[in-house]
Amino acid sequence: MTIGSYKQFCPVAMAAEVLCTRWTVVLLRELIAGSTRFNELRRGVPRMSPALLSQRLKDLEGAGIVTRQLSADPGVFEYRLTESGRELGPIVEAFGVWGQRRIEADLSLQHLDVQLLMWDMRRNLNTTPMPDRRSVIEFAYPELPATQRRWWLIVDPESAVDLCSIDPGFDVDLYVSVDLRTMTAIWMGLDNVRTAVASRRMILTGNPQLASAMQTWLGLSPFAKERKLAS
Repeated sequence: MTIGSYKQFCPVAMAAEVLCTRWTVVLLRELIAGSTRFNELRRGVPRMSPALLSQRLKDLEGAGIVTRQLSADPGVFEYRLTESGRELGPIVEAFGVWGQRRIEADLSLQHLDVQLLMWDMRRNLNTTPMPDRRSVIEFAYPELPATQRRWWLIVDPESAVDLCSIDPGFDVDLYVSVDLRTMTAIWMGLDNVRTAVASRRMILTGNPQLASAMQTWLGLSPFAKERKLAS
C-alpha cells in the first residue's frame, strides 16, 4: 500500500506500511464511526480528494480491512469493516485519546472546518433530551463566507438527525449564533455552552427548553471527556 517498504519483519513496521499512508487513519475513523457510503465518507473527510478517497478504499479493501457491498439502493455501494478492520477500533480510539490529552488546545483550534464540525455534531447529537417532535436548530457563523455561514440540524424522532447547508424550509425552533472557534472548542470539550453564552460569544434565540438543555443534547466529540494533560 506504500510506495516504499520499511523492509523490516517487525509487526509494527508491517502494520505501518498498511495504516500510515496519508489519510488512512482518518478514513478509518469515519468507517468506525459508522459511515458506509462514498458520499458519507466524503463529508467526514471534506479535504480529501474523491480520487484519493477512492484509492484509499481500494487499498483497504486489498488489505482485507474493508469490504465493498451493493446496498439496497441500485448501483450504490457500501464500504464495511471486516473483522480485521473492526480490530483497529481500539487503535484509532487510542490515537484520539492521545491527541485530546497531549496536543495543545491552541494548536488543535488552528484547524477549523465548519463542514466537518457540523457533520460530527449531527452524528453525535443526543436525541434523548429533545422534544418528541421534529426540532430544527439553525447555526449561524457570522464571520464565515455566505456559502458556509448557515447550517440546519433537523431532529426527527421518527427518523434520524439530518444536516442541511441549504435552508430546508422548516420553521426554526432555536437559532444559534456563534463563532466557529468557540463552537469547535465546545465540541472538543475545551469550552461549554454556559460560559460561551455568558460571555456573549454564543447567542441563543428561540425555544427556551432547547436553549437551556443545549449542553445535554449537543453532539460532542467522543474524546471531549478526556482531560488535557500538562506537557
